[in-house]
Amino acid sequence: MQKPPTSFKGYEHIKRYWDHHYDSYVAKILPGEYYVTRQDEIITTVVGSCVSACICDSQNGIGGMNHFMLPTRTIPPDKWDKTAVSAATRYGNYAMEHVINEILKYGGRRENLQLKLFGGGRIMQYMANIGQQNIDFIRNYVRTEGLKLMAEDLGDIYPRKILFYPLTGRVRVKKLRAMEQGIIERENAYLRNLETHPIDGGEVDLF
Repeated sequence: MQKPPTSFKGYEHIKRYWDHHYDSYVAKILPGEYYVTRQDEIITTVVGSCVSACICDSQNGIGGMNHFMLPTRTIPPDKWDKTAVSAATRYGNYAMEHVINEILKYGGRRENLQLKLFGGGRIMQYMANIGQQNIDFIRNYVRTEGLKLMAEDLGDIYPRKILFYPLTGRVRVKKLRAMEQGIIERENAYLRNLETHPIDGGEVDLF
């Protein structure tokens, strides 16, 4: 087993481990996180209702992935700044802009970016279809920003385990049991936090 590859500053909190099956280091991201790298490693996550965007510039050897969920509440735009969920209502935008900006910051070029989208499953039958809200958001975002969508695996009822190879854009997806209890509990907890706490981090430069 080799030493862990060096990560960019700011990603020290991301769990990274050696996976003997894939013979590679793996960075595991959780809901609300993202990770960008120039190293030959894998980025992984498990999404249920959430969506992950895998983004890479293979020409310049850099890529990243995020994991986000929109809140279920809808707030009129003129009320955003007057509510605790103001930032959360726009969380998908934050999640996308942060990972794209990081890729560009470390040498990627916007015209080279290629996206693959995963998640948005309806795994919580008793709740509003959060997965479809996430799908509608991300499709509209990609269309509005003029980004190059290479592939998607969205919707249905299944959680998905995603393995992303950020230097090449390759993605492996494994569909999991529809009612994976641990995934449901994690997403419920994340959603509760998302609806009650504004996002910290200030303004994001848009490209």
